[in-house]
Amino acid sequence: MSEARNPSRAIKMTVRGLIMDPVSNMPVVVLQNPDGDSFLPIWIGVCEANSIALELEGVSTPRPMTHDLIRNLVETTGFLVDHVYIHTLDESVFIASIHLRGAEGAECTVDSRPSDAIALALRAKADVLVDPSVLDRAEVPGASTEEALRAILERLRPEDMGEYEM
Repeated sequence: MSEARNPSRAIKMTVRGLIMDPVSNMPVVVLQNPDGDSFLPIWIGVCEANSIALELEGVSTPRPMTHDLIRNLVETTGFLVDHVYIHTLDESVFIASIHLRGAEGAECTVDSRPSDAIALALRAKADVLVDPSVLDRAEVPGASTEEALRAILERLRPEDMGEYEM
């Protein structure tokens, strides 16, 4: 597995939304490139989808949820989440890293699942970056969000569902 740890050529993506895959009944987070002409679907777990949805909808909880806790722990140590980087797609498994920046230029990189990295990035108002090689292999082109989401769902076959691991 190749690990690309340098996001200098990465593409900034935004979280376009969450959908439910009707075949697997699993949530899919959909990232969109800045031009709006391609989308990256990533199948995720229900807990991570809930965390992402709460943040996208601006819902505050009475007590910190897991990704709130992680952000608080990172900030307590004097670091900030600079960006998250989805850098590898290996045998249909996406691999990400969380890049932290501290005082006096200190940096730290932590291995992560994309779903956790995205949930944390949303809370920390950090960029979500994707390596072009990942986009080349997994993006779905589309003129509109509806067309892209339809294409994502239409290209799925039941036998494909085992490819995506959490």
